[in-house]
Formats: sequence, structure tokens, C-alpha cells
Amino acid sequence: MIEAVGVVVPARDEAEHVGACLNALGEALRRLPAGVAYAVCVVADRCRDATAATAHAAFGDLPGTVLVSEAARTIGEVRDLGVARVRELLRTPAAGTLLLSTDADTRVTPGWARAHLARARQGYHAIAGTAELAVPFTTSARALRQYEHVLDDARTAAGHGSVYGANLAVRGDAFDVVGGFGPRATGEDHDLWRRLGQAGFRRCFESAAPVVTSARLHGRAPDGLATLLRRLARDHDGCGHRS
Repeated sequence: MIEAVGVVVPARDEAEHVGACLNALGEALRRLPAGVAYAVCVVADRCRDATAATAHAAFGDLPGTVLVSEAARTIGEVRDLGVARVRELLRTPAAGTLLLSTDADTRVTPGWARAHLARARQGYHAIAGTAELAVPFTTSARALRQYEHVLDDARTAAGHGSVYGANLAVRGDAFDVVGGFGPRATGEDHDLWRRLGQAGFRRCFESAAPVVTSARLHGRAPDGLATLLRRLARDHDGCGHRS
């Protein structure tokens, strides 16, 4: 039985977004069933702006901490650092802890944590939610329609088929067995999902746990969502198409 939910939020120079991220997390976590403990760790990774201070101010009565990291780490290592810290806060058994991952430029929806928890209580070790793009968009409607085609192509009989570090849940014991996110500079979410499957853990896609994430064209991960949107914008806007 899941006793606790820990949320990890990596953040680099996200002072503009991290407050809204934490406000949304607070609303979602307070909707968890009675008796389920929860905590949040924001990892302020080599920030040059007021991310850490803004996050501290936004926590309010939300249990958790801001961990300031100045060392050079990959995004996988940053997420792992946050996981370790939030588990120290919760102090619950690995099999009873659900680890949720999101991003500082992302707002979870009110039922987000509860939907992930429900799936975990059905016996799933890993749950991948969906990501909707926030408005206003910074690219053309044509490129955004192409992004919708990318999502459609990912769908399978098992569900929506997409995996995002901004919307991923993994049970603590499964996370430990496969070694966590690991030292990956990009694609850490897909790599973790793949290794969980290879290890025989139960995985599922959950459309009832969406998040709303930035549609910006320049992000941290070299091959992340921002890179995909930028490529779609270049491919479709750079050919004389304007919408």
C-alpha cells in the first residue's frame, strides 16, 4: 500500500514559473486521500536568478524543501538528487512510496497526484501521464498541429504512449532496482521507462493525470520537448508557411 507521495521538481533559472508550479502542486497534493503523507523537493540547479528564493516563498505550508545545487550535474542526476532528498523527508518504505516527477515550468492539474496514486494502488510500478502545451504559444498553429500528429502517432492499444519527465510516477522499490534516472543529460525519462519495462515492472499510461507545460522553444534538455517544438517550427514555418 502506498503510504506517501514525494514530488521532485528540477529548476534552473525558473523564477518566472516555479511559484505557479508549487501552487498547483499544493492544490493537487492536498486532494490526496487522508493518511497519505507527501512532500516536495525543488532542486535549484546552478540558478543565476531568484528561483530558490521564489520557491521558498511559494511553499507556504506545503511540506518540502528547496535544495540548492551548484555542482555540474546532468538532468538525470538532478532528478536523482531530488528523489534522495524527498525520501529523507518522508522516511517511508520504498515499496510504500510513490515518486512523482514534474518540471518547474509545468503546472499539474488538481486531480494529478490522486490519479497517479490510484494507478499505483492498482499494482502499477510506473505511470506516465500526459502533457498539454500552455498558452500563449511561441510557434505557429501549423507547427502545433504537427505536434498533435506526433502525439497521435505515439498512441497504442496500451494508451497514449508518451513519456515525460514532467509527468512521471515510479514506485520507490522499482526505482531502486533499476538504478533511478542515472547520469543522463537528456532522455532520462524515456531511459528510466525502458529499463523499468525490461526489468519486468508493470507500467501504464494515464490520461486522467495531465499537466500543462511550457511551449517554449528553448529548454534545458538537448533533445527534450522544446527541441521537438523548435524543430517542428523550423520545418513548418521555415518553408514559407505562416499561420
